[in-house]
Amino acid sequence: MVSVSPHAVRIRARGGEGGGTGPIAGGTFPLVPAPKKALRRSLTVTSAALTALALLSPAALAAPSPSTSPSATPPASMSGVGGARLGKPGTQVDLAGGAPVLPKDLTARSWIVADAESGDVLAAHNAHWELAPASTLKMLFADTLLPKWPKTTKRKVQVSDLAGIGSGSSMVGIKEEETYTVHDLWLGVFLRSGNDAVHVLSAMNDGVEKTVADMNAHAKELQAGDTTVVSPDGYDMPGQVSSAYDLTLFARSGLQKKDFREYASTVRAKFPGETKKDKKGKTSREPFEIQNTNRLLAGDADVEVYPGIAGVKNGYTTNAGNTFTGVAEQGGKVLLVTVMHPAEDKHNEVYKETARLFDWGFRAAGKVRPVGELVRPRSATAASPSAEASGEAGGTGKGGAGTKPVAGAAAGDGAGGAGVAAGIAAGVLALLAGGAFLINRKWPLPDLVRRRTRP
Repeated sequence: MVSVSPHAVRIRARGGEGGGTGPIAGGTFPLVPAPKKALRRSLTVTSAALTALALLSPAALAAPSPSTSPSATPPASMSGVGGARLGKPGTQVDLAGGAPVLPKDLTARSWIVADAESGDVLAAHNAHWELAPASTLKMLFADTLLPKWPKTTKRKVQVSDLAGIGSGSSMVGIKEEETYTVHDLWLGVFLRSGNDAVHVLSAMNDGVEKTVADMNAHAKELQAGDTTVVSPDGYDMPGQVSSAYDLTLFARSGLQKKDFREYASTVRAKFPGETKKDKKGKTSREPFEIQNTNRLLAGDADVEVYPGIAGVKNGYTTNAGNTFTGVAEQGGKVLLVTVMHPAEDKHNEVYKETARLFDWGFRAAGKVRPVGELVRPRSATAASPSAEASGEAGGTGKGGAGTKPVAGAAAGDGAGGAGVAAGIAAGVLALLAGGAFLINRKWPLPDLVRRRTRP
């Protein structure tokens, strides 16, 4: 592995877990505002140069073999959770009059397009196929652990906290014996897909083994029966699987929590650097900037920021290929799209296929008959709507309605993002008297982060 300073690119082996796409996705690198047209050529040249460096690096040449070899053919019969059609192999869609046809150039092994609030599945392709999830599994990690500590909780990182991180993992740049807030650590998880941040939070949760058990229990509560967690960070492990359907459930559940919404929509932030001492013995600790590896949120040389995008999480391993779950809002409609392992493992292909499915979903809304539904958590009908909607870190249950954390701006320790606006409006959208969730499977989301067009 080629490593330089926390402010520079860290090249990872393709066999490891990465928060982005392609072989250059781990670690941190110098960040600039989202590229303008005038910068696209230079960014493209830089990307090509870095790719060449990765291919020549010893780590890339010594990339470990996948833990399992995924089949290119889906099972003949899969889970029927959410509807019988979702358990059938192949594409499931029921076009009504005037509905647009699905994009013709989709190559992903599995994908799903769903209404985030009603739970209606508008279309799906091998939705319950159990595949390696990569870092999209961090959505379940966050949904499970976010309520455990207030953002201001501090942790001095021990050597044991960083033990067992897989070779070639994506890292945010956490250092032993340095102190970080929980807010810092979650920024590292969401923006840089940092396996080091995941392991520190797991240590705070009494270890990886307990965290894995907690995640599997929470997956069961969410009725995510395709998911088996072995490693909390999504690193390739034998037997670790999820599905496009389950990943969408994780995103939908996480988006009920205001902190989850904030972190998932943050474009860039400041992360604490390493404490250094000058010749006079004076110490200083300068932060460095990190940027979200979700290309539909942050943009890239060949990917435009998607209109209305508000998260959620991307991932990559050799075994999983590229995986991504996104949420976007247009015209009052909120859609969730998950795409797993495009056959064309080209740079940013997973984002391009996701964007095409979003485009189709927003045009097709109201013109297709649902082929299934996203089920609610087992306890959802008995839970208090206000508790579900607030979901504030630290488990206080206070401040969920009426607070307005700003994605990429002031959340305690300096999450920042030029041109990014956020607004978490009060409460859920509409509730029946007596506090029950709306009938007909309606599980309303609080207002998502809205984005303004960059200047």
